[in-house]
Amino acid sequence: MAHKSRLGLVSLEAPLIANLAVWSNIALIRQYHENIPGDEARALTETLLQRMGMTSIMDKRNPALTTQERFCAMLLRAAMVRGALLVLDKPFAILTNLRNGGFIMDNLRKLDDLIAETHIFDYSWEKGRYGDWNDTEG
Repeated sequence: MAHKSRLGLVSLEAPLIANLAVWSNIALIRQYHENIPGDEARALTETLLQRMGMTSIMDKRNPALTTQERFCAMLLRAAMVRGALLVLDKPFAILTNLRNGGFIMDNLRKLDDLIAETHIFDYSWEKGRYGDWNDTEG
């Protein structure tokens, strides 16, 4: 895959690191790829969590999160890849209590300036849960 350095994956196969706070899980991407200092990475993460209305989860760890909070933390972590090619792998496996894709779409819109493309991979029988949305760019 030519764009693997831009891949931002949201999947149960790529869980949050359990012993790190949410902000650390998210900031880790920029700290690793761009070597930004911890305090700058924390401030950036706080700004993005604020945009999503989730600053209250900043210092929580994975086991203490609700399914929606966990999904948003994973989504933000994936969006931290510069020019992210976002891949959502069976998001309803993470968001087990949701009936439709409204929550997913709302949160993707909040981060649209960080994401170059979004692709959802899911079972064909889940298609109705997404409404008219199949794939978005920008």
